[in-house]
Amino acid sequence: MASMRDIKRRKGSIQSTQQITKAMKLVSTVKLQRAKANAEKSQDYFRCMYATVQSILARTGNLEHKFLKPGAEGKKAVIVITSNRGLAGGYNSNVIKLITRGELADEDLCIYAIGKKGKDALSKRYEIKADYSDVIEEPAYADAMAISKEVLTAFANGEISEIYLAYTAFKNTVVHVPTLLQLLPVAVEEKEEGSETAEDKALMNFEPEDDEALDMIIPKYVTSLIYGGMVESVASENGARMQAMDSATSNAEEMIDHLTLQYNRARQGSITQELTEIIAGANAIS
Repeated sequence: MASMRDIKRRKGSIQSTQQITKAMKLVSTVKLQRAKANAEKSQDYFRCMYATVQSILARTGNLEHKFLKPGAEGKKAVIVITSNRGLAGGYNSNVIKLITRGELADEDLCIYAIGKKGKDALSKRYEIKADYSDVIEEPAYADAMAISKEVLTAFANGEISEIYLAYTAFKNTVVHVPTLLQLLPVAVEEKEEGSETAEDKALMNFEPEDDEALDMIIPKYVTSLIYGGMVESVASENGARMQAMDSATSNAEEMIDHLTLQYNRARQGSITQELTEIIAGANAIS
């Protein structure tokens, strides 16, 4: 059995750790409120943009455009959004598993990393084409626009054949869903047979020209999805860290209670032994 000194030292160490996890939980809670508000404000635009472009391209017919056809050669590019810090439960590892164990695991990939955790984990296996870890601290639309411009240029030049976005979708405070989304070429969702309306079957007319319209729409579409992914990922990160720190604080409380019980038992045993020795000594003298 551990000595009273060892138990007391371990209890003190756990109490110090518990103070840290409590503080981190409070910080994450405050950050979550702001990130959640930003995510909820951007979600409608983010999802509407995706649905609108899907609708447009589903009714365009066979258009010849540089952003609508996959390149014959070139790697598949994945924009991976993780965090710069750990202690967030499975938040980072779940996104990384989308790449290393998902449908793209055996593909020839290049990574556009947004977040140090994703960059460090994936650099051992894939080429890191660019690192934008700093932008995840305070996501801005201008940052998403710069990333979008770089990947679209590489796509148009034939350096990459497809573009994917790996991020964590924010549902609510406790539900965060790792998501892999294909950005280009746009994968048009097919409707079930019999569910199409006359409007769905009508071809899309462009004014002025389809190339000019798509040159404007597609970059906005990609930029919006990247920005939406960053905003939702930040909210998911803080929600995951808040939950992780809450669990760590609860576990520390249980360990402290257990160590307190052990300490009291050891102290009681020590007192009993001392009394026994005193009584035995007194009986020997008499």
